[in-house]
Formats: sequence, C-alpha cells, structure tokens
Amino acid sequence: MERVSHDGRTTAYERMDRGGDGATLLCVHGSGATHALWKAQLGRLSTERPVVSLDLSGHGDSEDVGTEVGPDTLAAYVDDVLAVARAEGATVLCGNSLGGAVVQALLLERSFDADAAVLAGSGAKLAVHEDIREWLASDFDRAVSFLHGEDLLFHDPDARTLEFSEAAMRAVGRAVTERDFLSCHTFDVRDRLSEIDVPTFALTGEYDGLTPPTYHEYLAEHVPDGGWATVDDAAHLSMLEEPAGFNAAVSDFLAERGL
Repeated sequence: MERVSHDGRTTAYERMDRGGDGATLLCVHGSGATHALWKAQLGRLSTERPVVSLDLSGHGDSEDVGTEVGPDTLAAYVDDVLAVARAEGATVLCGNSLGGAVVQALLLERSFDADAAVLAGSGAKLAVHEDIREWLASDFDRAVSFLHGEDLLFHDPDARTLEFSEAAMRAVGRAVTERDFLSCHTFDVRDRLSEIDVPTFALTGEYDGLTPPTYHEYLAEHVPDGGWATVDDAAHLSMLEEPAGFNAAVSDFLAERGL
C-alpha cells in the first residue's frame, strides 16, 4: 500500500500500472467497503492505464477523522480523494455509491482539473431506507445480512464473492458503516448537476435495488455531457459481481473520449 499525508491524517491506497498509456483512473469505494472492492479493476484495467484505489478515512488502512455525519464527512472524504489524485496525477474519477457522491461533491465544490467521471451504482440523491438506518444503529448483523440479500448489493454472486463483501463490511465496522450510510442519506445535488462540466458516465447493474437504473438515466440526462449503460446480470456492486462487463463499459467510455 502507498500512503499520502494530508489534513493531519494519512490515506492509504493501492496503485497498479502494467504499462498502459491511458489517463490514470482513481476508484472510490462505497459505504462499508475498502479499496479492495476494485480488485478486478486494479488487476485488469491496469493493462490500459494506471489504476489507483484508496481507503477512505476510517476504512481499511487509512486513518480516521472525527467528523459529524453528513456534509462534514463527505468533505473529509473529498479531501482523501483529492490528496491521492494529486499524488498520482489521476484525472479520471470513478465512484461507487457513496464514492459517487464523493466524486460529485469534489467536482462541484473543489478546484480540480478532471478529464472524466464514472458514477457506478450511484445517484444525485442517495436516500437510505429507514429500516436500513435503524438496523445500522441497533442490529448491525441484520443490516449486513439484508444488504447482501437478493438484488441489493448483488444479484447472483458466487459464495466467495459474497463472503468477501460481508467480511469487508464487518471489518470496517458498524460505526463507520453507519456514518457512511447516514452521510449518503443527506446527499442531494439534483439541482446542481448542470454544473458538472466533465464527461460523466453513469453505470448501473441491471438488478440494482439500491440505486436502480432510473437513478443513472437521471444523471445522464441532467449533466451537460452525460451517458449511461447497464451491466447485465449484476446489482449494486457490478464492478465485483460482473467485472468483465463493468470493465468493458468503462474502457469503451474512456476510449470514446480519447482517454
């Protein structure tokens, strides 16, 4: 793992470069996950371009922050992404779910010369169902089990993928995972999408019950330069469940943009 120090803390990240000459891609995980969510992108897309994935504050190997739920937490996560992007010269940002909210917040609130953005399993508004919020506070095991049910995080995963994801969320822990989901619940930039001035690609799993395809169609229609596509036979974590389809869609989008 590489590390960058910023804002009084250290953010950990992994970088893979197998000689591709495309623009560097920085991947941002979602709630209760770590950089390892992007293992198939680190392993395969890195033949086309350098690929970087980070642990947001309090996740994996990154130091935590003492922020309040909501905009303060999202701002801290934006700081994490900016620090890694600048350290690695990354100009293409790819965020899943919460990570997509972080990418949108960065593009709207900070000065950063991005070339493109990929919003995967995300949206301009990320309300979290009341039951999930209640279970995260009172019964973490139930929340984890529910999220790993049919057509939420996954559609039809193999046992190894399911075990990997559940273990990752439990390792991140209840407090940070709850902070992530509650911060998502406060996120709503629907009235600002016209300000996002980079090519933006919304990529959805066919069966995603957390951020359904309509969220992605909305994103594509309301940013100035937007597109969207569906990964077949996948749900919210399409980059992990169907990496070949996910990677092909991202590669095609970036190739069309000369990136």
